[in-house]
Amino acid sequence: MPAIKRRKLDAPTNAAGPYAQKSKVSKHSERPSKTTPKPAERKVPEPAPESSEDDVVDGEEEVDEEEESTPADVGETSKKTFADLGVREELCEACANLKFTHPTPIQEQSIPLALEGRDVIGLAETGSGKTAAFVLPILQSLMEKPQALFGLVLAPTRELAYQISQQVEALGSIINVKCATLVGGMDMVAQAIALSKRPHIVVATPGRLLDHLENTKGFSLKHLKYLVMDEADRLLDLDFGPILDKILKVLPREGRHTYLFSATMSTKVENLQRAALHNPVRVSISSSSHQVVSTLMQRYIFLPHKHKDLYLIHILNDAIGHPTIIFTRTVNETQRIAILLRTLGFGAIPLHGQLSQSSRLGALQKFKSRSRDILVATDVAARGLDIPSVDLVINLDLPPDSKTYVHRVGRTARAGKSGKAISFVTQYDVEIWLRTETALGTKIEEEVVHKDEAMVLAERVGEAQRVAVKEMKEIHDKRGRRGGAGGFKGKRGRDGMDQEEG
Repeated sequence: MPAIKRRKLDAPTNAAGPYAQKSKVSKHSERPSKTTPKPAERKVPEPAPESSEDDVVDGEEEVDEEEESTPADVGETSKKTFADLGVREELCEACANLKFTHPTPIQEQSIPLALEGRDVIGLAETGSGKTAAFVLPILQSLMEKPQALFGLVLAPTRELAYQISQQVEALGSIINVKCATLVGGMDMVAQAIALSKRPHIVVATPGRLLDHLENTKGFSLKHLKYLVMDEADRLLDLDFGPILDKILKVLPREGRHTYLFSATMSTKVENLQRAALHNPVRVSISSSSHQVVSTLMQRYIFLPHKHKDLYLIHILNDAIGHPTIIFTRTVNETQRIAILLRTLGFGAIPLHGQLSQSSRLGALQKFKSRSRDILVATDVAARGLDIPSVDLVINLDLPPDSKTYVHRVGRTARAGKSGKAISFVTQYDVEIWLRTETALGTKIEEEVVHKDEAMVLAERVGEAQRVAVKEMKEIHDKRGRRGGAGGFKGKRGRDGMDQEEG
């Protein structure tokens, strides 16, 4: 490890979004109080009166008896500092440079346990600061015992892997941490060269990591000290199970610390933690897998299916200048909406699983840098991505299940900021929407949109729709001449598994 070298980091803004004045949850959308566990043997306000016999199940220790908490507790930060948690001064300075003033609940509860050498299962909703919760303990341990190939972080998607790498490099910049990113769709030779330089941390999607373990000479993780499985439920949803089994077989069991972070604790995740973790302690800051932060304003619009484009343009006209993500169900619809919006003068860019990896990264970068205000995406952008200051999320097509809904709307109102999510409910979506509301445990208010105001745009939108249909036909014709649809054929290989299909 090179000598400590201090330098300033580029800090993201932390200003509240434009919906800050509207962010209070109405009485109709208040969620029932839930429970928040606390670290064992740590001073906390109002300790629970007695412990439960179920605190230890199958070798897994619960942090402590749970206490009643409001939804706002989850999104808010504590009054403690990172130094109070035992984080070293150099890393505290890195946190300060990134405007991480106080630890979030998941960080406050998991970091001290991780610093004690415990394996940790972290359960928290999207946008809760999980990345720093596992990166800081790894970096602190690395400072004490410098070593190449010290830590490995597994992520389900390429974009999330790159995002974690950026966080590792930002938090570790003061101590010159080197990080390598291994994902599908990129040149394996360049990645092999990066591995030959002996990075401290490797962030990877499982398929590409296994390719390197099997094919890259000299690359071994037999001395690995830390393993992190982020978004573990999604890793297993994408059928990475057999690949994870192969990876775990070549990793050392003795002397390895393992962290598993997930939004939900499914049966598959339970089986994974039994196979990979040793006497873990579970830290949960939410009692529900369908939890959204209190600073998020949720609304729905009930409208005829044929008028979806009209209402979309009407809403976007009112939100000009505010970064917006529009979620659609298919790759085709993502592309069509992007063309439609560009025809009408909006700065829109598509993001979906059939784009090349460089195109996907380019689309994300343009949106993050605000050269484009609107990102039209499939669910490839629904999980894990931390895009600062997204003000509005629009579910143009409803997601098939409530879990995906929570992850989609979690792209806004992050890190204590406010945000708004609007879902389009047509005559064909009523049943899905009612199921979503039931899972959320709340009745979401309707957004009032006057039909006459939306219909004023009918002529312009109709012309743009015809342009979009024409361009889509040309795109499909080109793909047909190339002999393929540009999508996945047959069974996906390892490279295809880490890019979610639209």
